[in-house]
Amino acid sequence: MQNGTKLILSLLLFTGFISSAQTVPDTIKSTQMDEVVITGQIEPQSIKKSVFNVRVITREDIQRQAANNLADVLNQYLNIMVQPNSAEGRSTVSMFGLDGQYLKILIDNIPLVSDTGLGNNIDLTQINLDDIDHIEIIEGAMGVTHGANAVSGIINIITKKSSKNKWELGATAQEETIGDEYAPFAGKGRHIQALRAAYSINENWYVSVGGNRNDFTGFQDERGGRDYTDYDVNSPQQNRGFSWLPKEQYFTNALVRYQKGNFRLFYKFDYFNEKIDFYNPIVESQVVPGTGILLFSRDRNFFTEKFYHHLNATGKLLGTMDYNVSLSHQRQTRDLEQFNYYIQTGQETNHARSTYQDTEVVYSTGTLGNFFANKKYDLQVGYELVNTNGYNSAASGLFVGGAGDGNIKQRLENYDVFTAAEFGVTERLSFRPGFRYSFQSKFEDQWSASMGLRYLFDHGIEARTSYGRSYRTPNYDELYTYFVDSNHNVQGNRDLIPETGNSYEASLKKTTFFSSGLQLINSLTANYMEVDDRIELVLTETVPSWKYKYINIDKYKMWNIATTHQFNYGNWQVKAGVAFLAISKKINSGTAVSDDKFLHTVQFNTNIAYTVPKWNTVFSLYYKINGRQQQFMETSVNGQSQFVLQEIESFGLMDASIKKGFFGGKLDATLGGRNLLNVVNIRSNVAAGGAHDAGSSSISMGYGRSYFLKLTYNLNF
Repeated sequence: MQNGTKLILSLLLFTGFISSAQTVPDTIKSTQMDEVVITGQIEPQSIKKSVFNVRVITREDIQRQAANNLADVLNQYLNIMVQPNSAEGRSTVSMFGLDGQYLKILIDNIPLVSDTGLGNNIDLTQINLDDIDHIEIIEGAMGVTHGANAVSGIINIITKKSSKNKWELGATAQEETIGDEYAPFAGKGRHIQALRAAYSINENWYVSVGGNRNDFTGFQDERGGRDYTDYDVNSPQQNRGFSWLPKEQYFTNALVRYQKGNFRLFYKFDYFNEKIDFYNPIVESQVVPGTGILLFSRDRNFFTEKFYHHLNATGKLLGTMDYNVSLSHQRQTRDLEQFNYYIQTGQETNHARSTYQDTEVVYSTGTLGNFFANKKYDLQVGYELVNTNGYNSAASGLFVGGAGDGNIKQRLENYDVFTAAEFGVTERLSFRPGFRYSFQSKFEDQWSASMGLRYLFDHGIEARTSYGRSYRTPNYDELYTYFVDSNHNVQGNRDLIPETGNSYEASLKKTTFFSSGLQLINSLTANYMEVDDRIELVLTETVPSWKYKYINIDKYKMWNIATTHQFNYGNWQVKAGVAFLAISKKINSGTAVSDDKFLHTVQFNTNIAYTVPKWNTVFSLYYKINGRQQQFMETSVNGQSQFVLQEIESFGLMDASIKKGFFGGKLDATLGGRNLLNVVNIRSNVAAGGAHDAGSSSISMGYGRSYFLKLTYNLNF
């Protein structure tokens, strides 16, 4: 970390020097168009006019990283941490140290169905980026505009809904190593194929359709793979299988859009199918008369299927007011198939398949705005309706023991109304208050509030400050888990209450243009957040056995200071930033009390791009340092429950790519590498384990250095 600290200090000193250099008058305007953002706005507007701080990941950023899913993109951004789970084949995201339950992920302002509810704890590998226009990120509580569970922020994925050409046809093939493992015809590596077609029928109608296949064959590492046969009857081996599970995914999407005058209507459909293969590491033997000893393993396949429907209409009401109404129906089912696999013969027997999780959501949201002809002030009113049906069976591993078969079926509903106003006091000063009230079927009614303020100073300086109050409702697992047998006692709690979060943010941003053609964008942001009644799984009893239960006992506090800098000069684009994060958690489980002191960490990132127009080539480099993380963790020491300070070591992530266009841009080739620092496991004694595990000595953060080649053929006419 010493080299990283020196780099950060050098960056800050260099920024101070550059900012003091002579600039040209502020009347000179940028040649770049101001980006228009949608998330959290009363109507689409430029980033400069937005009261909220909005970060944008452009289509160009996605292409330079050869990103196939959302997990490929987010790893390189400040205050965000992608958390892979090699044992389950999932990747989730945390922001400001709060996990995916506090961050809401949306597509076109519609939250996505997940294992635990709506919009939260989303598996990033299940979000394909083929039809994405850009991604918008807002940090802090956004409960007024986006409802429950938008405590730490929101990520809104905006899809393509138009084309500059009559026809757009695209075909993509991408080959990627998994660490040092790759064999295209022998079941090793990551193999991606995609097709997309879009057609502008006339000035009113537009249609598009696409499909993608992502075959991740698994990371074997030091394990033996599927056909591992090393077996000792006196000491059964546990080295069969994969360190990262193989999985195959299929994505399809279709869009129909009609637009005439101020009226626009679109329907979007997505279908997702995934199969994850679990090869049991334990090899067993069976004596078969007349054959001898056969080796077999009790394997499992996990199947996920998702349907997504979204109907949206926007236009004018009574000639002046703007309306925007969406209706969405989503369903996710997860099946488990169990069978015996005989290794020497390749035979599978005793197949049993059942649905162990089923979540169905009917969702609708709508807004009505632009009540006044005067552009200095505006009012927006809206609603949100959510109806979630959830089902979990004992096969999920969360609902076993106790009375009955352990199956849980529940319905959760909420009906919300909200309003926001925006006042342009002057050309420089504007502020925006907001309020939401939520009628809950399971919990007491909830409310959210917000206030944002923006002021434009001279010399390209923008100042913003905001406050937000939001809430998080307990998820399905926290409410209904019942995992009790001779070795485990982990229980949910149907009496849990929603958590409440308050966030505060202040920021300064300065854009400077120099006579040399250099453009410099500097920002400084400070955040403070606190969460009350935070839900934790805690050790409630140690005698006669360990018992864990979800309860509202935690108080969470966080402060964050971040500074980012962007240099645009000629063919160079350089971005760099550093974030200091401090987290305090106070937990009283009834058997022990944690220390509530602030524990600190730091993140640094940089992104360098150099364009060679003559070659139609872009060289890119991404680098991020994730500093050491600490937290107090409850464990049993000599039969007594205690909170012990434990930590995860720092690590760095580096990606690089070369993107080149051929034949007038018809063929794009991107060659690069991910995780060039070869991170696989990082030392940790905080790694989540089972109910009896205080943690392990390492966390799997990646499958090592990998390389990719992506070819995309575009035919536009």
